[in-house]
Order: sequence, then C-alpha cells, then structure tokens
Amino acid sequence: MDHSISELRARSKDFTKGIRKMNFNQVEFVTSAANLKACPDDSLAEVAFAGRSNAGKSSAINTITGHNRLARISKTPGRTQLINFFALSEGRHLVDLPGYGFAKVPLKVKDKWQRELEQYLRQREALVGLILLSDIRHPLKEFDRMMIDWAVQSDLPLHILLTKSDKLKRGAAQNTLLAVQKEVAALDNVTLQLFSSLKNVGVDEARTKLSDWLASPDMIDEAGDTNNLTT
Repeated sequence: MDHSISELRARSKDFTKGIRKMNFNQVEFVTSAANLKACPDDSLAEVAFAGRSNAGKSSAINTITGHNRLARISKTPGRTQLINFFALSEGRHLVDLPGYGFAKVPLKVKDKWQRELEQYLRQREALVGLILLSDIRHPLKEFDRMMIDWAVQSDLPLHILLTKSDKLKRGAAQNTLLAVQKEVAALDNVTLQLFSSLKNVGVDEARTKLSDWLASPDMIDEAGDTNNLTT
C-alpha cells in the first residue's frame, strides 16, 4: 500500500455507523518486535495499548479478548520489553507496547524503550488509534500527558481507559472520570471511560471503540475478507 500516514489516520475519523464488531475472542499471538523494522509488514490496521508499567495494560488486553493468558502478566512491572502483536482478523492487530516509567531497569534500557516507542508511534503507518491506560487512583501522570500531547499533535485518535476502577467506590470513580473529562474536553479525538479487568467494567465499551477504529470500510475492502467480523 502506498498511503501517507496522514491519509491512513484520516480514514479512522470517517467510519460509517453500523460497522460490524470485531470478534475479539478469535485472537492469537503473532510476533514480538524489538523495533519498528521488525514489525509485521502486512498489517492494514492496528491499535496500540500504551501505559505505565503498573497501569494494568496486560490485564486489560486479556479481559477485552477473553483470553486470560494472551498478554503476559508479570509480578515485576515493566518486564515486557518488546512490541507484541496479536491478530484479530486478516490485517488487523492489537499491539501491546512496552510498559513505561515504573520498571526497575537500568537507565540505558529505559532510554532504549522510549526511543523505540517514539519511533513506532511516529512512523507506523498502520496505526489507527491508541489506547492509553491510566490508573484511576493516579490519573494523568507525566507519561500519560506526554502520550496525550503526542496523539493530539499527530492527529491520532486516543481513548483513555481509567483502569482499576473497582479500587474506588462508585461515586469516587465517577468524580474522577468527570474531572479527567473536563481536563481533556478541549482536545480533539480524545475520549475516555472507566475500566476494570477484575469486575469487567467497561469491556463492551472498549470493544466498541476498538471495532470502530479497526473495522473501517476501507480496511475491510483492502483486506478482502470479512469472515472474521461478527455482529
């Protein structure tokens, strides 16, 4: 495909209503990449999951896909150092990016992760959306704000999952949601929701957002296969 990054991302904003949802249960691990060059070259559309290493990123991916062991959950936050690709259907992927900001690893390793992360986010043509996971008890830390600013500047749709919402009482969780909504209200293409892997809060909402991004009519035509989509 010979599309500019801006053209591919513009398509993600113009999806028609009534698009069929992806079947997230039919997902499988494809490969791990140490850098942008090692990423699959046959991907038509992918959504990346990013967040601090203790934000519950792997748990969220597992809950959304209904596979308890799809994304590796480690007792040592930040252990994952590779870009992991999971295929949903032909040409469509979920991408688990390395956790950031919490892992007890050498500074040189952290710097390398940051460089690879930035290169992927800035140059990956198949990237149509970014899921940012932020612990509801400590929302919008420095890394989160950096990712939001980058997404807005790059015209990339971003959806925030305020994770571990079960750790707060319902009223406190709603107050935090409203406070964060107010803070990002003026930003284009930034949405958010409550999410809990433990209590399955917000799973359907997250799946709908992913389906909207991944199952665009253009991507369906280019893949030439809709058999793996479901209503």
